[in-house]
Formats: sequence, C-alpha cells, structure tokens
Amino acid sequence: MALAIRDVSEHDLDAVLALNNAGGQSIIALDAARLRYFFERADYFRVAEIDGHLAGFLIALREGGDYESTNYRWFSERYPAFLYIDRIVIANAYRRHGLGRIFYCDVTSYAEVRVPLLACEVFLEPRDDVVVLFHGTYGFQEVGQQRMAPHGRQVSLLAKELPSYAYVRETWLEHGGLPDLPWLAERERATPASSPRRQAGDRRQ
Repeated sequence: MALAIRDVSEHDLDAVLALNNAGGQSIIALDAARLRYFFERADYFRVAEIDGHLAGFLIALREGGDYESTNYRWFSERYPAFLYIDRIVIANAYRRHGLGRIFYCDVTSYAEVRVPLLACEVFLEPRDDVVVLFHGTYGFQEVGQQRMAPHGRQVSLLAKELPSYAYVRETWLEHGGLPDLPWLAERERATPASSPRRQAGDRRQ
C-alpha cells in the first residue's frame, strides 16, 4: 500500500466534495462554493492518496481570517494565534487504519512551527465516544462548549498547546522567518486579492 500526504490540487476538488458529503452526520455538508473558499484560503489543505485513490483530507485555517464558522470565531475571540482544524474526513474503505492519526501528526508538524495552539471541536450531539477518546489521547483538552446555532448541535471546543512553538519563535520567527526548506513552505494557492497571503513566520494577531 503506497500512501502519500500532499497538498490538495484543483483536480482533487470534485472527489473531495463527494467524499465530504458522504461523511454522514458527523461532517457538515459542503457545496462547491464553500469548498472553493477553502481551496483559496485554507492555510492547510492536504489529501491522503493511497494507491492513487483519494482516501481522506484535512482542512485547517490560521487566525485572522474571515471564515464565518461560529467555532472558528469562538477561538478567534479568545486566542491571538492558532491553527483551527475545520474538518477531517476519511473514506469508509480506509477507516480504522490509523489514517486519522497520520493526518493529526502531519497537521501538528505544520502548526508547531507557526502557532502556539492547535484547535478544533467535536460534536456532543450525537456524541461519538471514539472521536472524543481520539482527541483526548492526542493531547487535546476541552476549553469550552457552545451551541452552534440557537437550535444547532452542542460542541466541545478543544485545544492542544504546542510547546515546540516557543523555541521556533525565538530561534527563527523573530529573526526573519522559517528556513527556506520545502517541508516548511506554505502551500501554493490562488488567494483573492482582498486577502493577502500570510508569509511563513507572520504572527499577525
């Protein structure tokens, strides 16, 4: 089995959309316009490819964006710098094979050289104990709860501190930015002119 984790490409978007909308009640549905928003603006948008087949994806966004998610806004109001995991989706055929942990290792490696906090939420209605346990064993702690809308679902807001960030900040980010290495590069994407792309090491609050 050949596994590759790579930045999303435009030709992946139809497959990503189909996979997202087949994810069941634990995944909020997307339309093509919302997916295009993520394609243009998400700081982290990577897919897992197994033997040439799309097996999953993860989307995450930095602070300072115009994303309208109530959960993203909750973190924006309380933390000056973070990476927010909006969604992770694994195809049914590849679940229970550790792909979620691989994605979380990868997004943590991305985040810990840029921000002090990794954030996400899990649904409490309906509650999925497997998902709750997964995040707990991966170091996330609950920092709050909220209802996504007056009649929406209750969620648990989770955060994980990234202790490596302080060293990276003092060593590189405060002295010109991250080293110019391929594995530290930002993903290439078409960013709307009204929202200039953040550069590596930019600590915009």
